[in-house]
Amino acid sequence: MIQDALPGLSTMVKPFRFPTSAYEYKLVTLRECPPTEDQFLCDTPQRAADYWRHHLPTDPRFNSEVECLVALMVNTRRRVKGHYLVATGTVDTILCHAREVFRVAIVASASAVILMHNHPSGDASPSEADVKVTRDMIRAGQLLRIDLLDHIIMGSGGSHRSLRELGYFTI
Repeated sequence: MIQDALPGLSTMVKPFRFPTSAYEYKLVTLRECPPTEDQFLCDTPQRAADYWRHHLPTDPRFNSEVECLVALMVNTRRRVKGHYLVATGTVDTILCHAREVFRVAIVASASAVILMHNHPSGDASPSEADVKVTRDMIRAGQLLRIDLLDHIIMGSGGSHRSLRELGYFTI
């Protein structure tokens, strides 16, 4: 036997035995999403901006001094299932990839995504980079069959701009 060949092995390594009764495990997120009737309706850019003002300043990962990109995951009824801080950048730049935006949307079984980010300068006007990233995300979402509903830029004093309303959602 192997125990005879290696004295003291039985005291160092204890044999593992499976329990006789079966166990059931449930994975639960740290923050459970509210039931559907309590979810925030986000069907217009104004409501998305209201969601931002209500939830993002209190998020411990959010920094208003730099650009922060947030993805709102919504269901088929345009109710927010949750939000995800995708990336944090610098005062005038943020780097993101469709992989990071849509990964959480896939895991959350989101029907669609609303992208939002802030401009620390306070000017909510979209830059050329904002438009390019939006078009890339639209194409990525089409491949995944997850709609990109809008990309909203938050400025100072409650101002915001919707790239869909500005006409940038035509490819």
